Formats: sequence, C-alpha cells, structure tokens
Amino acid sequence: MNHTATRIALVVSDVDGTLLTKDKTLTDGASTAVRKLHEAGIGFTIVSSRPTIGMGFLVAPLAITLPIGAFNGSSIVDPQLKPIEQHVIPPAVAKRCVDLLRERGIDIWLFTNDRWLTRNPDGEYNAHEKRAIKHDPTIVGDFTPYLDQACKIVGASSDAPLLQRCEAEMQQMVGHDATAVRSQTYYLDVTPPGHDKGTFVKGIAKRLGVSLENVATIGDMQNDLPMFARSGVSFAMGNASDDVKARATHVTETNEHDGFARAMDVVLTMGR
Repeated sequence: MNHTATRIALVVSDVDGTLLTKDKTLTDGASTAVRKLHEAGIGFTIVSSRPTIGMGFLVAPLAITLPIGAFNGSSIVDPQLKPIEQHVIPPAVAKRCVDLLRERGIDIWLFTNDRWLTRNPDGEYNAHEKRAIKHDPTIVGDFTPYLDQACKIVGASSDAPLLQRCEAEMQQMVGHDATAVRSQTYYLDVTPPGHDKGTFVKGIAKRLGVSLENVATIGDMQNDLPMFARSGVSFAMGNASDDVKARATHVTETNEHDGFARAMDVVLTMGR
C-alpha cells in the first residue's frame, strides 16, 4: 500500500509511553499536535489499558469529543466518562487469574468501572499508579465480592522476566475467555474476552464512517499491536521494543522527545 497517498481521517492514540512522558505529563507539543489535527478536520481519540477513572484528565486539554476506550477498549465511554458499552471478565475466569497471580507472588489489582481495589496498601507500584490515574486505591481484605465486576485485573511486578513468563502462562490458561497482555514491562493486564484496542479502532471507524485504511494509530506496547493490525497507518514510539516497532508502518521518536507530536506532523502531511 502506498502510505503517502493515504489521507488520514482519524487518529487513535495510546496514552502511557505514547501521549504522555515517563512522568505522566502531557507536553505542549502533544497538545498542539492534537489541536492541529482538530483544525485539519481529523478525528482524534484515545484508547488505553487505563481504567475509565484514569482517562478524564485528558479530555479537556485535548478537546476530545469522540468516544474513548478504557480497559484496552473493552469499555467505551463518552467524553463525560459515561459508559456507552461495557464488558467485564467472566467471574470464574477472574477468580482463576487472581489465584494464578497470587501463586506467583505478583501484586494484584482489580478494577471495577469506578474503583481500583487492592489487598496490599504497600504495593510496589501503588504510588506510581496513583500518580498516573490521579486516584486512590480502595483497600479490601478479599477480592471475592468483586469478581463479578472485574473490568480489569492487573499483575504488577518489577521482575520483568517473571511477568513475561506469567503472561504466557496466563494466555494459555484463559484461552479465549479473557485477554492477557502486558501494557508495561511491569504490568500484566487481564481484560474481557473479544475486546482489544483493535476492536475499539474498528468500532470508532465504523461509527464515523471512516475506512480503516484512513485510520492512523500510535502506541508503544504489545497491547497496541491489535490496533496497528487494523489501521492503514501505524506508528511505534521510539521507546517501543523491537518486536512492536517491526509491526508498525512507521517508527517515531521516543515519548521523551515528543515522538507523538512528530508522528502527528507526518499524519498531517499524508495524502496532501
């Protein structure tokens, strides 16, 4: 396909490691780039493994009017964060996932639509997540009462090789009953079956009447690959791993060097 001839009508962006810097800042460069997309009549929205409650702070600065994808696109909400479409992990599967993570000694978080639950108030990544989603965890003694409301289960660990092994084990265990994929080297996310960032992109494009070849996506992790596969143009961040870069049509700078804004400059020149 000749990418230079493709006029982009919609951009769907990942959030962490892509739109935001390492310290979770939205740069002026990124905000300006999105404003230029709006001015050019190009649709823009975000999809993330983040919970719904961790997406709201981006809506106003980026003037987002389209639906947003939370929990890897398994929850779709409007810009006021009201659910349009929502799915949960089947409760029996949620229980098996929690048990496996516990057996492996990995810290467990369970997200419902509006709460972040953990049994460990001193979890290694609690402060990091709190800063990222701008929300406090609810400490619970037991996950059992919440297993029927699980939008996402996260295994958090600084032991990257352990988490990678656990990802393979989890994928084997859940099969088609859930989606298990790392969103960071230190987060393994389990989300509802049949939904990922690719299904989100397909749904938004359909809603807007945009052909998938006229969609550009941008991201940095394994959970972004399904949306790369669905879109005509895809950008891997410079901070992405080589296997992620290999699956994108373009590679941009890192998130510390305004890679998102540079990619949007390319988008704006396409098909002109």
